[in-house]
Amino acid sequence: MTKIKVGIVGGTGYTGVELLRLLANHPNVELQVITSRSESGLPVKDLFPNLRDHLNIQFSEPNVLTLKNCDLVFFATPNGIAMKMVPELIEAGVKVIDLAADFRIKDIKIWEQWYGMEHACPDYVEQAVYGLPEVNRAAIKQASLIANPGCYPTAVQLGFLPLFENKLLKTDFLVADCKSGVSGAGRGANVGTLLCETSESFKAYAVPGHRHLPEISQGLDLFNGSAQSGDVDLTFVPHLVPMIRGIQATLYGKIDSKAISLAEIQALYEEKYINEPFVDVLPTGSHPETRTVKGSNMCRIAVHQPQGSDTIVVLSVIDNLVKGAAGQAVQNMNIAFDLDEKAGLNLVPLMP
Repeated sequence: MTKIKVGIVGGTGYTGVELLRLLANHPNVELQVITSRSESGLPVKDLFPNLRDHLNIQFSEPNVLTLKNCDLVFFATPNGIAMKMVPELIEAGVKVIDLAADFRIKDIKIWEQWYGMEHACPDYVEQAVYGLPEVNRAAIKQASLIANPGCYPTAVQLGFLPLFENKLLKTDFLVADCKSGVSGAGRGANVGTLLCETSESFKAYAVPGHRHLPEISQGLDLFNGSAQSGDVDLTFVPHLVPMIRGIQATLYGKIDSKAISLAEIQALYEEKYINEPFVDVLPTGSHPETRTVKGSNMCRIAVHQPQGSDTIVVLSVIDNLVKGAAGQAVQNMNIAFDLDEKAGLNLVPLMP
């Protein structure tokens, strides 16, 4: 069996080590390069003992010439890194999946406003395919450059998608009330994510505006068939909860309750996702828990209509490091290389 030669740029963060965990036993992958400027020369297993007996490779300095020998390169780097190396890799025939935000937002001015830097290769943003498989599977198959979605945007868009596709929502006021585990903040040292700061506490943050807001809004506008951004009015409020992994997105919208019943909406969700390997629509009345997706690439969804009113509530849970990052990236790789979409991802969630 011919294996895909894979490189990872930025292998020491949480998404990087999650990529390593998923790819170490992937039947179609040969890991060739794992880069880290700070850990160059160090065996991966010395930094991440969970990978002992699974990987026998050292971290190395990022080098475009070395990466050009790969079939695919994942960027698990901070925002602003991938865009400096992508053009040379794409021109060399290497496929790229960026787990950061460099290519997610099509409007360059909006991207520069939210990420506070000038984009290094705006011409490549247009050709990048947004890697939400449940929406863009056909385009992902043909893509050379895939922009892996953010964690909050994945949970929110999958939760809202069937309502938009069936034109059931009033789009003048939608709410995404989301909670994330601390790993979403990354592995870098930060006082705000210390155990004593987050344990036994719960808070909202970035209420005036979070970087994932324009990404979510872009997706919802497309679902809505909007010609311009801003046609969908979304309030997005993220929260930090004292757990390591997981995202719970509670989504609110208004529908015409006289035109459709909850049972009919439930049927629409089940029909939409029946053939999706990583979206599980739970029975009516269910309340999905983050622990039921921990360590897996699954998104679990439940739909509610409190008191039979015109308010629809969608509950969507994912593991922010898997379906919200590394797992979705591997899913995109599988699609792009015409592999079994579940290869390396057929994982049973960890409980308790």
